[in-house]
Amino acid sequence: MSDVPQDRHDHARSRSRTRRAVDTHAHWYPADWLKLFERDGAAEGARLEHTATGYTIRTERIVNAFDEQFVDLGLRLEGMDRQRIDVHALSLTAPMVYWASPGFGLALAQAYNDAATAAHARHPQRFVGLAMLPMQAPDLALKELERAAKLPGMRGMYLATHVNGIDLDDRRFWDVYAKAEELDWPVFLHPIDTIGRDRTTRYYLRNLLGNPYDTGVAAASLIFGGVLDAFPKLEVNLPHAGGTFPWLIGRLDHGTKVRPELRHMKRLPSAYLRRFTYDTIGHNDQINYNLIRMVGADRVVLGSDYCFDMGLADPLGDVERLDALSAAERDLIIGETAVKLLRL
Repeated sequence: MSDVPQDRHDHARSRSRTRRAVDTHAHWYPADWLKLFERDGAAEGARLEHTATGYTIRTERIVNAFDEQFVDLGLRLEGMDRQRIDVHALSLTAPMVYWASPGFGLALAQAYNDAATAAHARHPQRFVGLAMLPMQAPDLALKELERAAKLPGMRGMYLATHVNGIDLDDRRFWDVYAKAEELDWPVFLHPIDTIGRDRTTRYYLRNLLGNPYDTGVAAASLIFGGVLDAFPKLEVNLPHAGGTFPWLIGRLDHGTKVRPELRHMKRLPSAYLRRFTYDTIGHNDQINYNLIRMVGADRVVLGSDYCFDMGLADPLGDVERLDALSAAERDLIIGETAVKLLRL
């Protein structure tokens, strides 16, 4: 299916209501990115398979399957309209680009970022981009961040919960964080190549448990490793309702009080709860309620994981169903906070 005329979708939604619903967790594989991956990836042990149901993408350690809804912007716009979503913040997901050599990783990142700004240019009211960077080569990542920041419609950076096994507090990444803070660009995290691979091969546990635990490790690394103290204005978003991080905060606090490894900490981890924003992919109304009460409605943003089977089919409805929220709290979650974060 080809892309659709801009006016058909960009203006019909704006007539329906003034409140904008912004999905901050919406994955996209641009066709140009896939072509580059398929053409040059084989030299680095990667391949793209076309199947009856869509695509399967493979690197040495990561496999991901997806259908045409993740590629075609016309199908995406139709899906957004069905879900009553006004804006997607487009993000690349597994395998991202860290598996590649630095040069090819940079080329893949540039291809994604250029495609995202082109999508924004075609549908400026519907799409913004979260930039992909070749973090396996931080010097190249910094240069691409500076380039991407000048592209229309780019509103933040996308970052895995680790970079080829290197945790996010590693000093080699700090110049990238400094530039993101200077640009007022939020950092959106997403799990990839998750923790405990050898024990989560069955029952889809690599996703069911691996994703939230990997997010918890990333959040703890940013706190205990001093990143959030060094960059006090840096905004970081945690996916999947924060993973394990908010739900183990009491244990993290207790360990900080009693363990010698954490003597350097001047504040408890719970003091950093509101340094993060969190999406609504909790898959449970009580979890979403508890998260909102723990961190505040102004620190929770709409997310769907579009459009994987582990995502939300009705992300807006999942928030509307939380009838204990005030109208003001609901509006913050559905779009107002994301509008501020993404400077829409």
